[in-house]
This record gives sequence, structure tokens and C-alpha cells, in this order.
Amino acid sequence: MSALRDISFACLFVIGELVIGCGGSAAPVKPPLPPSETDLILLASTALCERQIGFMRKHPAAAHTAKDWGSGHELTIPTENSASQGEESYFFDEDGVLVGALFTFPKGLDLKPYSVLRRTLSQLKPSVEFYLNVAQLETRTNMESSALLETGDEKSTTQYLVIGLGEQPILLQASFTIDPYVRLFSPYRREFLDRLRNPASGESGQKMESQGAEDKEPFSSLQQFARGQAAQLAYCGEKNYDIAADAYQKAIASGFTNKVWLAEAHHKLGLAWEAMGRFDKAKTEMMRSLSLRPNIPEVLNNLGTVQVKLGDKAAGLSLFEKAVTLRPNYALARFNLAEACEDTNPKRAISEYETYLALVEGVTEEETRIAQAKERVKALKQ
Repeated sequence: MSALRDISFACLFVIGELVIGCGGSAAPVKPPLPPSETDLILLASTALCERQIGFMRKHPAAAHTAKDWGSGHELTIPTENSASQGEESYFFDEDGVLVGALFTFPKGLDLKPYSVLRRTLSQLKPSVEFYLNVAQLETRTNMESSALLETGDEKSTTQYLVIGLGEQPILLQASFTIDPYVRLFSPYRREFLDRLRNPASGESGQKMESQGAEDKEPFSSLQQFARGQAAQLAYCGEKNYDIAADAYQKAIASGFTNKVWLAEAHHKLGLAWEAMGRFDKAKTEMMRSLSLRPNIPEVLNNLGTVQVKLGDKAAGLSLFEKAVTLRPNYALARFNLAEACEDTNPKRAISEYETYLALVEGVTEEETRIAQAKERVKALKQ
């Protein structure tokens, strides 16, 4: 049997500002989400993951403006041409896939007519609260207390920037994005707040330099890393490891300054090469990842699977052992360790399989592997 790389995304976790999964080829499953129902007309004429060519057929060039968005494009429909009563911006990656959208209402959109969305917002806990100066608001004072609220579904995130949340909610911005790009579509980004404070036309509010989030890493690196995640984890249709490998290489070349981001980019690039059968390249990238952050159990486990595929089962076994030493409850590494030592140490293999079975008891996602482990224990005991 061959060792398994970690494709479980139940173990998503955050290091600094980087959301890291455990590798793999399927979009992660989120924990239970807050409500996301809305009766507001947003994204009514398109959908995330739509192709730019299809969007252009519905929205001729005369109805929108276009500009570069990193390696992709932003297409903007002005308020006078939009169905939402706001400025609509649609963001396409370099492959022509819609990965996010931003709706901006500099004068504020009264949510009184939208009972479903108001009920939804009332059940969400603000992720950020701050004072915002927006001079174009028609019914409120310039300096308003605003709240950013977040919800979504299994693969996408919706964020609302609202003032008067507990009284008469007014919507200023709403964004939608597939999850790998979520950090690039927060309405709290300074560039998006500036669209409210300093709209293309009309009176502008006071610019507050300290307000709003800015990227600590190069935008191009973050954009390409997100593109790689979207392709590798099949957020928009089929997984595409060619695009993933291209994106991670570009992300690395753009120059991450934080070693956590850089290490994970090398790791994910290694997973892409592995999926394409380029095991030598996969090994190189995962070793680069470990040279930056030496004791990451997921990377050790995934490098172990690559070593097994390269025919070096002893190296793989050593890596699996290190992974479970660092994280004793790492179920998949236990399973891989059991497989790797079946021929040389059947008694150890039985012990590791049984430990794996104890760790994953009741986990429905592991049913297939549980059955395999039980069969191997039975065979090894005979």
C-alpha cells in the first residue's frame, strides 16, 4: 500500500494571518455557519466562479469600466447602470474566473425594506467595529459607528459593512468571495474604505490614514497564493494542479517576507507537483518548506508520502514517526506509519493501526480508511 497525504480539512487552523489546511484536493469544510439569508439584490445577474467571457456577454463594454487588478481585472458597473443601486465591482483572476465582488453605497442603502437581511444581520456578531467618516450619507451624521459582519456558505464568504446596526441599519458595502480570496475582499481594507470616503465623484469624507487594514505581504503574492488554493482545492469546478503549480511559483517569486507564508507556499507547491506525479519536485519543495519551518507535522507527513512514492520507505517511516512524535493524536500520520512498518515490524503496525482507530472512532469522513485499518489488523494478527 502507498502512504496517504493529508487531505483532511477538518484541521484548518490559523498561523498569524495565514489560514492553513493540511494539504489535499478538496475544498475545506467549514464549521457551522451563522445565517446568510438575504433579500437584497446582489450578484443577481452573475455568480462567483462565472467566466469573464460570459459576464461580458451580459454586460457590454459600454456599461462598465475595466482596470487591472493585480494579474487579473476589475470590471465596475456604475450606480446609474446597476440593479443594486450601488457601484458594483467584479474581480476576475488571470484565468478569467470571477473570484470576488464588491458593492459600494457611498450614500448608504436603507435596509428597512429588506426584512430578511435585517434579520440575518441581527444574528451576526461584528468582527470589527469602528468609526467611519462618510460625507455622502444622506440621512446620518458624517462620523458614524460602523460594524463589519461576516457570514457565508461552505466555499464562499459574504461580508457587510453597516452603520446603525441596532437601530436603523444602513448598508455601506457588501463583498462576496470564494474563501481563498477572503482576506483580499474585506470591506475593512483601506482601499475599499477609501471608495466610501473618497468616491470617484461627489463630496469626499476626511481621509483617516490609520484606518483600514493593509497587506503586510506583497499583493501579488497573496493573490497568486489564493489562486493556487482555489485551483488546488476545486473551488470553481474541477481541481487544476497545473494552475495551482503556476500560481504558487508566482507567489513565491513575488516575494513573501513572512516565513510562514513562504513555507506554506512551498508546501502547497509540493502538493501540486505530487498530484501531477512529479515526485522529485514535490520532495524539493516540501524540504524547502521544512527548512523554513522544520517541525510542521502536516508537511512531515506529506513529505513522508512522497518519499514512499519515490521508493524510500525507510525515509517515509522516519518522517511519519517524527510527525506523530510532534502531534501524538495525528490520526493520518499514525495510519501512514502503520502501513510503512507492516513488513519490518508487524507488531508495531498493529499498534499504530489500533491507535489510529481509537483516534477516528465515529468520524464518518474516515469510514473507508477505518475499514482498511480493521482489515489490516485482522490480517496481521493471523
